[in-house]
Amino acid sequence: MKLKNKNLNLPIAIISIVIPLVVAVLFILPKPEIKTGFDVHMMPFFHAVLNSATAVLLLASLYFIKNGHQKAHKWANLTAVSLSVIFLLSYVTYHFLTESTKFGDIDHNGVVDAAEKAAVGGLRYVYYFLLLTHIVLAAVIVPLVLFTLLRAFQEDHARHRKIARITWPVWFYVAITGVVVYIMIQPYY
Repeated sequence: MKLKNKNLNLPIAIISIVIPLVVAVLFILPKPEIKTGFDVHMMPFFHAVLNSATAVLLLASLYFIKNGHQKAHKWANLTAVSLSVIFLLSYVTYHFLTESTKFGDIDHNGVVDAAEKAAVGGLRYVYYFLLLTHIVLAAVIVPLVLFTLLRAFQEDHARHRKIARITWPVWFYVAITGVVVYIMIQPYY
């Protein structure tokens, strides 16, 4: 698909604003009582699998482009984008249906008391640093990925390479920290 003369900057900007706003609103809305027919608490594991697969695809994409395999590079990236869309839809669904899990909530009562804070110690700071950078960069990655894809589909290779040099490490960081954050908070689900 070639989008040589299409100006999609405004739609990409709108999408890049709407997605983080919708996610933020879903975090603050009251959680509805909806019977899903499956245990929604398995969804974070699914999210970690999607993030892991995305990270592997990003590594493959980098390998392919460095070795002149443009078609494989393209398909690795399109698959990574597809997995990221599935992740986003699943993530939003999960957080619409459940309360947020608190890091260090050993007794699973929704409150992290002083004893629980002491039990996890300084690891809390590592977790919150990774979580904060993950969340901020997850919002930033949306327009980066969309503009990188747009430049590729427009066959504007110089601008595609320029933005991809920023997009790739940020996207890879978001994918990897998504898995690390899951591993760290998993005992508190």
